[in-house]
Amino acid sequence: MYDLVVVGAGPYGLSIASHAAAAGLNLRVLGRPMASWRDHMPQGMFLKSEPWSSNLSDPSGTHTLAAYCAARGITVEHGRPLPIGTFTEYGQWFGKRATPLADEQTVTSVVPCARGFRVETAEGEVLVARTVVLAIGVMPFVHKPGPLRKLPFELVSHSSHHRELSQFKGKDVTVVGAGQAALESAALLAEEGAHVRVVARADRINWNSPPQPLQRSMMRALRDPHCGLGTGWPSWAWSEIPWAVRKLPAGLRLHIARNALGPAGAWWLRDRFEFAVPVLLSSRLTSAELVRDQVRLRLESTDGVVRTVETDHVVAATGFTPRLSRLPMLDESVRRILHRVGNSDAPELNGRFESSHPGLFFAGLITAPSFGPSMRFVYGATFTASRLVQGVQRRLAEPRLPTVPHAARSRVRDEERRAVEQQLSAQAVRR
Repeated sequence: MYDLVVVGAGPYGLSIASHAAAAGLNLRVLGRPMASWRDHMPQGMFLKSEPWSSNLSDPSGTHTLAAYCAARGITVEHGRPLPIGTFTEYGQWFGKRATPLADEQTVTSVVPCARGFRVETAEGEVLVARTVVLAIGVMPFVHKPGPLRKLPFELVSHSSHHRELSQFKGKDVTVVGAGQAALESAALLAEEGAHVRVVARADRINWNSPPQPLQRSMMRALRDPHCGLGTGWPSWAWSEIPWAVRKLPAGLRLHIARNALGPAGAWWLRDRFEFAVPVLLSSRLTSAELVRDQVRLRLESTDGVVRTVETDHVVAATGFTPRLSRLPMLDESVRRILHRVGNSDAPELNGRFESSHPGLFFAGLITAPSFGPSMRFVYGATFTASRLVQGVQRRLAEPRLPTVPHAARSRVRDEERRAVEQQLSAQAVRR
């Protein structure tokens, strides 16, 4: 039996695994290292965050992005965007040196059992662990606007579904959204030779300002402090004291998670975008339908004007919505009884990322309604990893193991009985 199974091998999963291994826990890491970064981000993208705030976390603090780049002669400096490919390679390097090697298996089932949790993979392995952390990243939570959900993938996709954009050369493409993913995807599409436009509900495109120098006068630093998510006191609070965010009322936490650090483009993208991509502002998508081999979009402006756009392909760069209902791997008996944050479908977590079901932990985007917007970024992995592993250690020190929810007990007993019967049958055949 394992002390801990980490489901997911992105920045959060790898950071948690590094701290857990250093604490002497018997653990397994399941997942493809840096999968969403390797498989779901178009080539040519850059990190929006500063390199110094994009580290994965190990207890010694030695496996940093700067250390990786320095060993390879790659320049890393404040105010200079770093290619996503470099960060992805750094994450894989971290996974080979600072953590137990991840098994590239897909977890299909996490079910409570009398001794903790039974974890099954698509490859056929079955593990039993006293605690489990779901660090499953963002891909289960892809969000598309309602009018686009029933249209075929060949004509409507999410921005995270494309590694290669050259396939759209010469095509008319409409990107829906106003955040970094929308604006950078649109710029890359234009550079690949697509005829692209952006449709946004907002009445303007917001752009981040160039970063302030790290070395500034004390007065300027006090007025506009640096932090992992930019500058300013609100950003400082979200990034540096997530534990304080968690103590706020649930409704306020949900508001912060949804609205703080809203859609905006990186300062270094502006020149590439504004001269290449037309934008339809104040345009709400009200319907979408197939017309021959295109998509016809109906857009309504804030003043009631309606227009239609016919396009070869729609890219929904509309973000991710963390919901427990999007996690079919987690047994329904557990999902149903977990405490939620307010009226959301996100799990309410204690100060060490443990859910209301003992031994079940969460990390990453789905924890933003509990701990705030820093959990949407790599920067939040450092806060998460150390605290979560402390929570695992506390749970392991408990004299009693987690109990199975009442609704699942009979089924768990049936599964355990069948497993024993299968073992006895196999022994009889061998005799």
